[in-house]
Amino acid sequence: MSTEQIAYSEPAEESLAQQAREAAEELITLARLRPGQILVVGCSTSEVRGARIGTDSAPQTAAALFGAIQAVCQAHGVYLAAQCCEHLNRALVIERAALPGAEPVNAVPRPKAGGSFATAAYAGLREPIVVEHLRADAGLDIGGTLIGMHLREVAVPVRLRRRQIGQALVLAARTRPKFIGGARAEYDPALL
Repeated sequence: MSTEQIAYSEPAEESLAQQAREAAEELITLARLRPGQILVVGCSTSEVRGARIGTDSAPQTAAALFGAIQAVCQAHGVYLAAQCCEHLNRALVIERAALPGAEPVNAVPRPKAGGSFATAAYAGLREPIVVEHLRADAGLDIGGTLIGMHLREVAVPVRLRRRQIGQALVLAARTRPKFIGGARAEYDPALL
């Protein structure tokens, strides 16, 4: 389906926002994220709209998706990190309070240089900074943006009920502590 065939309007944007809310809420619950933890989100608005990643950036779609996911994160006390696209080397936009002492880089994302979702995050966060690296506690990949480089070891796939947002495939992951100690070790089931 080409993007010309998809008519986006306020009701369509609200539907996409609702889909994003559902995915974020389910992931935060299944990952058992606690206040202060970080959820990294990579989002291709091109893929959401049915086009190939990087070809149909949509700031209005990004704003709707960011607003929905950020509201869920705030309700749980979780920080949202928005992954930029490859033009900014997949840097991340996050609240300064989430990473005290972090070394920010000097970049301001834009729809064609950082991506529409990161641009919406930069405009929508109280005190945004851009960082090159972080290790998030869970991740939501909307449209094949490859967020794995920003997750803590060990990443565990999470199967969400919502497998698409718009036309984009949705993948999710949580992280858990490494198992160490071998056969005689005992493990805390709450950390699995």
